[in-house]
Amino acid sequence: MLSLATPLNSAPDKIDHIHLMGICGTGMAALAGMLQSSGYRVTGSDSQIYPPMSVFLGELNIPVCSGYAAGNLNPTPDLVIVGNVITRKNPEAIALADRLIPYLSFPQALAHFFIKERMSLVISGTHGKTTTCSLLATALYHAGLDPSFMIGGIVGEFGTNFRLGKGEHFVAEGDEYDTAFFDKESKFLHYRPKVAVITSIEFDHADIFSDIEAIKRSFKKFVALLPSDGLLIANLDDKNVAEIAADAPCTVQGYGLDPGFPWALGKVRFESNSSHFEVVKDGRPWATMTVRLPGRHNCLNSLAVCAVMHHLGILPSTINRGLVNFAGVKRRQEVRGIENGITVIDDFAHHPTAVRETLAALKGAYPDRRLVAVFEPRTNSSRRAIFQKDYAGAFASADLVLLREPMPIEGLPEEELFSAADLAADLNTVRNQVAASFVTTDDILDRLKTTLQTGDVVAILSNGGFDNIHTRLLEQIKTDTGEGLS
Repeated sequence: MLSLATPLNSAPDKIDHIHLMGICGTGMAALAGMLQSSGYRVTGSDSQIYPPMSVFLGELNIPVCSGYAAGNLNPTPDLVIVGNVITRKNPEAIALADRLIPYLSFPQALAHFFIKERMSLVISGTHGKTTTCSLLATALYHAGLDPSFMIGGIVGEFGTNFRLGKGEHFVAEGDEYDTAFFDKESKFLHYRPKVAVITSIEFDHADIFSDIEAIKRSFKKFVALLPSDGLLIANLDDKNVAEIAADAPCTVQGYGLDPGFPWALGKVRFESNSSHFEVVKDGRPWATMTVRLPGRHNCLNSLAVCAVMHHLGILPSTINRGLVNFAGVKRRQEVRGIENGITVIDDFAHHPTAVRETLAALKGAYPDRRLVAVFEPRTNSSRRAIFQKDYAGAFASADLVLLREPMPIEGLPEEELFSAADLAADLNTVRNQVAASFVTTDDILDRLKTTLQTGDVVAILSNGGFDNIHTRLLEQIKTDTGEGLS
């Protein structure tokens, strides 16, 4: 019989009722929608029930229990899917074990119900996963291949982060974060890749990985899953990726800036919020592409998409049509609004490399305007001192940097915590940039009120809600009587 320490490797044969623990997570809610669309009766539970996921689930008429309790498993479901947020001390998890109800983790369920019968195209890497996944899914759709996907962001073309198409391809965002409390291996090890992309490998997720070597070990396991007739598209500009790719059991096609790579980025031209770039294949000009995203890093993301789609037999002109029609991803260089000539942009960037590339891209898109960076360290890694020095070089493209002090990590000594004040001092004295740190979001808004000028571009960087600063700032600018504006 099952115990909670030994999850199922597959779902039961006969299933009607599926219950999701932690249903209000972005991925879990999407999975709930996919399961319901497939004809299953779906219920769920969560301790954090609020928009937008509460609205999303409500519109689907999926019953959600507030809080976790043994009674949420009545009547007994045929299968329970356990979200990553659930701990082994959770009362509902304890009841699940006591009652020996079959269960799967989120990535196990995604693979069992939706990936295993399709060709799995998995996009992995420290940076660019969501954008590259979204580009690929959109391009496949415009090529008429009707893909399915599960992505960690809202794709502009579809207005959702999941889709069940009738085509043979499933595009999955290959997250290296751990699977569940009973399975500490990375999520992407469940996704059965036939074609995989690795965009980059850097140290991140300090709460589950001890060092970069631990992360590389996980990527090695992922690459080992590729079949001999599969394909790995690898960003060989990244030495860690090159190291992992060397042991691939299948064909490897490298991409990057080096003209000697099978897929190389040629000449690039930026125009407003679009990028035009030359694709060099095997040393020869292959095509010129246009993507509606700024920044060299997004050209590289698009280059990886070109490599995948070429492998699938899709013509360059068709690939370009998909890239040109790409409508972006929410929270990835997303323009939230323009008031009084001030543009407010929301982005998910939090790792130093992502911050640097995002700000460089925005500076390229708005070269003649002042770029104001507002940063909230929110992840487990960004709130630690491990990136303190790296952040000092990440804001080079910004003309003004406003930093929020992070919430401390309980139990971590002060010397191991990131300090916004120390970073601001470094930027001011060593980098000759204008920077300041703040304890609260209200303090940042007060500073913006007296600082912003017509024509400014404000890039707000956080992987969380940041106290709804985007909406509050736009409203503040809209109602401003002129103070601070010129």
